[in-house]
Amino acid sequence: MSHELRLSQRVARIQPFYVMECAKRADEIARSAVCDPAQGGRHMIYLNIGEPDFGASAAVREAASRFTAAGQVPYTQATGLVALRQRLSDWYRNTQNLSIAPERIVITAGASAALQLACLALFEQGDDVLMPDPSYPCNRHFVAAVDATPVLLPAGAEDRFQLTEAQVRHHWTSRSRGVLLASPSNPTGTSVAPDELARIHAFVRERGGVMVVDEIYQALSYDDRYRRSALALGDDVISINSFSKYFGMTGWRLGWLVLPESLVYPVEKLAQNLYICPSTIAQKAALANFEPESLAEFERRREELRRRRDLVVPALNAMGLPVPVVPDGAFYAWADASGTRLSSWDLCMDLMQHAQVALTPGRDFGPALGERFLRLSFASSMDDLREALSRMRVRVAQLQSS
Repeated sequence: MSHELRLSQRVARIQPFYVMECAKRADEIARSAVCDPAQGGRHMIYLNIGEPDFGASAAVREAASRFTAAGQVPYTQATGLVALRQRLSDWYRNTQNLSIAPERIVITAGASAALQLACLALFEQGDDVLMPDPSYPCNRHFVAAVDATPVLLPAGAEDRFQLTEAQVRHHWTSRSRGVLLASPSNPTGTSVAPDELARIHAFVRERGGVMVVDEIYQALSYDDRYRRSALALGDDVISINSFSKYFGMTGWRLGWLVLPESLVYPVEKLAQNLYICPSTIAQKAALANFEPESLAEFERRREELRRRRDLVVPALNAMGLPVPVVPDGAFYAWADASGTRLSSWDLCMDLMQHAQVALTPGRDFGPALGERFLRLSFASSMDDLREALSRMRVRVAQLQSS
């Protein structure tokens, strides 16, 4: 006879990831008669998950095959391959004109592991961490998982859906330990204005706090005003990054941290105990990302994503789902659904059922705008985007007329 296990209190503080719940519902509809071609159905178009359709480059896949064919796949250091850390250091120098010592770079098992390591090293019970609402839900859950408190501060279109120095100053208390920002942001695709970021950094440093910046979309920037990494502000900035988005290695689960020198060994100790080391195969393959032909391919992809953005945003505006701030990076449009008189959750469920288009309701990203806004990922092909927008236009018009 089974008995119910007692769970830790931290589990109760972690909300479901509604993006994945919606994905399950979309899959159910995709298997139903609505999407059965034999019954005149249409295929489901998935614009809900932030995964570029390009995948890893050919050079990366070939490098992985060559490495595994040799038969030996040993552990690496917990901080990652020295050669990969050096390649990233060179990449920062070549793309950002920043001198980042490779010893300050820690390779991780995805950006998720990077965030977990940073939170474990910096935050604990009694600490408050300020972040914008809306923001990526897992970021606040990493803070909550170490028993610190994520403090969500509503951020509107007038501030690009990002925190301002005035907000941080107003809400800073004796419990405040730091800020966790994302630039560009998921779900909005907007970046913190450079001057504002500098003011936030100066204030947080003055108060003895820490600034952690999620920069996993930083290389997918479409506007030169926002292409500068927060690392340019000083060696005390902690940057989270990933091979998933710009480099297209989503399922390879490889990321990295750039840390102050004093934080490298504490993070290394945590990594040694939590997961030994990142995937050796993924690390060996990732070296090929920095070959000239790979980098040229990634820039072509960035321009293709810009073209997709320039298709999607005007189309959403025209159909009555306005995007108040044009995304300057990433591959998301944050659209206002209030003109349909449905919550974003209900609208997304309706569009899945009646237009066979899967989007992400705003509920995941914070309470301030969660029922009003939805997120569309334009990481899918241009053909899928055109078809999805056409279907959405018809259904939204029907909803507005009724």
